[in-house]
Amino acid sequence: SAMLMAGLDGIENKIDPGEPMDKDIYDLAPEERAAVPLTPASLEEAMDALEADHNFLLKGDVFTEDVIEAWISYKREEEIDALRLRPHPHEFAMHYDMV
Repeated sequence: SAMLMAGLDGIENKIDPGEPMDKDIYDLAPEERAAVPLTPASLEEAMDALEADHNFLLKGDVFTEDVIEAWISYKREEEIDALRLRPHPHEFAMHYDMV
C-alpha cells in the first residue's frame, strides 16, 4: 500500500518520473551516469528518506504517524543497528581466522 500511495502522490503532485532508461547504466559514460537519479544506497538511507518525507502516507488514514515511526524505529534497531554492531564476514576473516 505504501508503494501505491507513493505513486498516487506522484500523480497528484505531477512529479515527472523522467524518461524511461533503456540503456545499461553501467555502460554509460560518467557524465551520463551522473545525470541518472539515485535511489537510497542502503536501508539506513531509505529510513532517513522515509523519516524526512512521509506525509503522503498519512493521506486517507492508510498509515498513522505512530505506525510509520514504529516501522522506522524497528528497522533501525532490529536491522540497521544489528548489522552495524557485528563484524562483516570479511572483517572476521581478516582478524579472527586462524587458518
